[in-house]
Amino acid sequence: MSGSKLETGMPPLSAAESARPWPSPSTNAREQDLQLPVFTDFIAPPLKLFETASRLADKPAYWVRGEHDWQASTWQDYATQVRQAARSLLALGVEHGDAVAILSFNRPEWSVTAYAAMSIGAIPVGIYWTSSTADIEYILNHCKAPVLVLEDEDRFACVQDCAERLNHLRHIVQIKGTPQHIDNRQAMTWQDFMVQGQGSKEADYERLINKRLAAIQPHDTGTLIYTSGTTGPSKAVMLSQGNLWWVANAMGDLFHVDENDRMISYLPLAHIAEQMATMHNQVYGGFAVYFAQSIEKLGDHLKEVKPTIFFGVPRVWEKMQVAIEAKLAQATGFKAQLAKWALQVGQRWNMQDLAGLQPSLWLTLQKNLANKLIYKKVQEALGFDQARLLVTAAAPISPESLRFFTGLNIHVREGYGQSEACGPSTLSLPGQTKIGAVGKALPGTEIRAAEDGELLIRGPHIFHGYMGQPAATAQTIVDDWLLTGDLGHVDEDGYVYITGRKKDLIITSGGKNISPANIEASLMDSHLIEYAVVCGDGRNYLTALLTLETQGLVDFAKAHGLPVTPDLHKHPAVQAALQKAIDHTNELQARVAQVRKFAILTEPFSIEGGELTPTLKVKRKVVLERQQALINALYAN
Repeated sequence: MSGSKLETGMPPLSAAESARPWPSPSTNAREQDLQLPVFTDFIAPPLKLFETASRLADKPAYWVRGEHDWQASTWQDYATQVRQAARSLLALGVEHGDAVAILSFNRPEWSVTAYAAMSIGAIPVGIYWTSSTADIEYILNHCKAPVLVLEDEDRFACVQDCAERLNHLRHIVQIKGTPQHIDNRQAMTWQDFMVQGQGSKEADYERLINKRLAAIQPHDTGTLIYTSGTTGPSKAVMLSQGNLWWVANAMGDLFHVDENDRMISYLPLAHIAEQMATMHNQVYGGFAVYFAQSIEKLGDHLKEVKPTIFFGVPRVWEKMQVAIEAKLAQATGFKAQLAKWALQVGQRWNMQDLAGLQPSLWLTLQKNLANKLIYKKVQEALGFDQARLLVTAAAPISPESLRFFTGLNIHVREGYGQSEACGPSTLSLPGQTKIGAVGKALPGTEIRAAEDGELLIRGPHIFHGYMGQPAATAQTIVDDWLLTGDLGHVDEDGYVYITGRKKDLIITSGGKNISPANIEASLMDSHLIEYAVVCGDGRNYLTALLTLETQGLVDFAKAHGLPVTPDLHKHPAVQAALQKAIDHTNELQARVAQVRKFAILTEPFSIEGGELTPTLKVKRKVVLERQQALINALYAN
């Protein structure tokens, strides 16, 4: 089985590692060596949950999609469920500092389990629901979780396949369906789990919960975030209770969220961005969370929920753009001219507004007319007609995509962050937005570029270290500065620009350093291209591997009267269109950074296939290794 672990980027634990006690949650390598921030007025996140539940008792905290409609649970319901789950964890013997693992798609039980664990001084550990058996085995053994809460029979089967090698797992809770028993481990349904803390010891458990809640300190570990491993094995990022509290407070102060806001939870809760939004930002703002049934149903959910806040990774926005442009392309005559005019007016008005200029009265009148004729209809069709905050982050997005949305009077604001900074490091705010930049540093934090262009970050949101990996921690946090591994610069106005990953840097045979990220983002602006991977390390020119957007290819075929066949990608018209997209990207690049050749990969990238992370970022190392023969062929002549 060690071979399968290596293939997924997850090395097996040695016997010594498996038995070794990691540093305690409140005494880790960083705390021993570095000065930690002071968290004034700190309120532990689970205590904040109970405080918000008391304030908003009968208002909806979360919604779940039923067969016919959305069904709400109140804040009082939410708090009661967390207390009940906390008692049950105590009844199962969970101690202070233990890990409680969660393997599930987004649903209320995920948040309930996580807050219950935090309430008793334990540590929630999210596992991506798309994880392989080898990944699950690695994480469960690394964090030593005695309890695992999982969603259904499919997730249970993954755990069953590695059960004999799970050294610390004692209890399995299955949310949907009835679990089977594995070896000598106790398996139970969610309903059975929730009554474990009832009975004669219930009052004792309640007193213990209150005692542990009162004992939570800001530098206690609040959650473990396992990195998705785009460049190597996953590491366990230790985020403190203070990190979570500080970022949630900062976001609430910046965006003034309250119980009148609503958002959809659909990205993996094992990822820090979604975990902050669905759990901690929600608790501090009091807004309602709608749990999506699946990513595939996001489009329907958007129109039903009409969120006021929405976070999307670049691929979500790019797919929306492709769909909108396909609709616009179907317009003819006057309607086509009207759409073109509206896009131009929207872009001109918003570019001036973003630059801090006052658009002319004539341009403003045109924009108001375009809003009635075009913008409102598009926004309603997307479900964004009541949105006041739309954000993109987690990967580069093409400036052309952001400009496209401004043409529809939709402001998608770019941010930047990482697990090690508890989510956001920069934000683009109203009145402080430059397309192409990822915003400015959060108030109370610092960002600067080192001599080699690597971005360094310092502030109260920086993590405490990688659990069980003091050497990796020491390489990542130097003199209180987080070495992000990202290349970029900060302009004279404080706006941060990202040019790529330091580890992804391509060094050509001529010694030129080229960051592929922005080249790839520009290529993916084409309706035909879903993903692009630029190659050229040690070579004398750049090439690109492309996967094609299925719907974009079908739309192209219809527009050009071509039959939709398995070999459509080979048609000269398709090849010419791809070359045109590459030529457009090359016009934006220095000669050394221009793509000279390309190849089409017929199999799409996927999370299950191992080419994508759960947040839809390409695992470059995996793709380059798998496609080495094809890459060599691109340089054969």
